[in-house]
Amino acid sequence: MISTLLLSLSLLSLARGQNVGTNTAESHPQLRSQTCTKSGGCSTQSTSVVLDSNWRWLHNNGGSTNCYTGNAWDSTLCPDPTTCAKNCALDGADYPGTYGITSTGDALTLKFVTKGPYSTNIGSRVYLMASDTQYKMFQLKNKEFTFDVDVSNLPCGLNGALYFVEMDADGGMSKYPSNKAGAKYGTGYCDAQCPHDIKFINGEANLLDWTPSGSDKNAGSGRYGTCCQEMDVWEANSMATAYTPHPCTVSGPTRCEGTQCGDGSDRHNGICDKDGCDFNSYRMGNQTFYGKGATVNTNSKFTVVTQFITADNTATGALKEIRRLYVQNGKVIQNSKSNIAGMSAYDSVTENFCAAQKTAFGDTNDFKAKGGFTNMGNALQKGMVLALSIWDDHAAQMLWLDSSYPLDKDPSQPGVARGACATTSGKPSDVESQSPNASVTFSNIKFGDIGSTYSS
Repeated sequence: MISTLLLSLSLLSLARGQNVGTNTAESHPQLRSQTCTKSGGCSTQSTSVVLDSNWRWLHNNGGSTNCYTGNAWDSTLCPDPTTCAKNCALDGADYPGTYGITSTGDALTLKFVTKGPYSTNIGSRVYLMASDTQYKMFQLKNKEFTFDVDVSNLPCGLNGALYFVEMDADGGMSKYPSNKAGAKYGTGYCDAQCPHDIKFINGEANLLDWTPSGSDKNAGSGRYGTCCQEMDVWEANSMATAYTPHPCTVSGPTRCEGTQCGDGSDRHNGICDKDGCDFNSYRMGNQTFYGKGATVNTNSKFTVVTQFITADNTATGALKEIRRLYVQNGKVIQNSKSNIAGMSAYDSVTENFCAAQKTAFGDTNDFKAKGGFTNMGNALQKGMVLALSIWDDHAAQMLWLDSSYPLDKDPSQPGVARGACATTSGKPSDVESQSPNASVTFSNIKFGDIGSTYSS
């Protein structure tokens, strides 16, 4: 994802704590999912979701003194990374009351702004759980992943995302003994942007060189980032959508420092492909395929199907293609085809598509440099964790998804126009004040054999 989720809380301090508090009991909202086969149909799984630990209240062990307040760490409780991990506890969450997260049966709704009794929460991120202490791991090669989504209440500047990241199943608990909270409390996040705002990495506080955010009074960044391979199945609002693999040259969650994080001018020198290879129908030349009243009509719910096709049609074969289709009102809708000068009419993500796109748009082919489908396929075979989120973008106002970006390029240049939203849209202060009740609903999650999760 182009930026990690940022949020503003007035009284609760949020951090990635490693011990467990007892002020609020942790109870994971249930979210049924299904596993499907071509021969046996679909069976229901008793899965649930857990809130990412970066959102949670972090306080001293056995008490209620904040370890992190506003943009600053408490220097007494947190004089150094290891002492902070020992002194601070991560507490349970009031999912609906504080974070606007509700689930019913197989449906999960994430509300954008939630005004609770003690705080105003902005956005959220949750992970699908196989048990109370383990994330559900998805081996995606030669499989398809399907879900229903309602983005009708997501305006410009917001992102209702569903994606996979190469996190550890236990949240890093077994690797790092200082992490006492584990997956039960949403620890261990990583992604291909190598985010620096994660407050605990590898069981230690990321407080060295901590710098407050210039645009979010409760956010900041530390010396370290946390990197891993990422498969963005769904980044979208009502105006635009993209699906994007992001390979890395490392396997599993990796703490980065300096050049390897790929920050700023080192963007293409890091260990992960931050750009990814995206298929955005609007960016690829079809401006009427997705949106309000479009072929895929975002005024109502629809089904999203993503297929991970291998060269020999086995779960161990080489990843060959990532294919997308939609189902709405009982009709299967094939993905749009690219309509860009100098490119063939591609309708899925392949190595050839990625190379042709990078050339046509004048972009660096960092996807290939970071291992492309080989490394992405290795992650899909090993197993990845499902993340679902709603967020606004303090780094680039979500213009990279739904508007023209970068701003210093002519929108008529191939690859610059990505959606119909204005280049002045997406400012977090505007989105948070004008669309606080925005939300996204994900439902009917299915995973299984190709062709088994939807009706054609």
